[in-house]
Amino acid sequence: MGVLYYAEYLHLFERARNAYIRERGMSYKEVEKKGVFLPVREAQCRYRAPARYDDLIYVRAGVSEWKRASLRFIYEIWDEGKTRCMAEGMTQHAFVDGAGKPVAIPSWFSERCR
Repeated sequence: MGVLYYAEYLHLFERARNAYIRERGMSYKEVEKKGVFLPVREAQCRYRAPARYDDLIYVRAGVSEWKRASLRFIYEIWDEGKTRCMAEGMTQHAFVDGAGKPVAIPSWFSERCR
């Protein structure tokens, strides 16, 4: 059909989330080296207009909600000219240690990402 496969939007969200963290002075790999992991607890995507293969797009990411041991990222995918929203969504993440047990969001993370 020449349109971007629906599940690829979640990959775009992931790349935008990693870029968001990187733009704040750390990589997700560095976060994990400190013993903190952010598994996805929930994901949503609302498709508004199809992206076609080879389209240039703009993906916007931000944090919309902070809790003690979780946060919610929100995303928007726009066409190249930023005139048409093609999709919007969110992912909710728990903060866990290496054993998978919930931990409070570390101050070093929230200070950079708020």
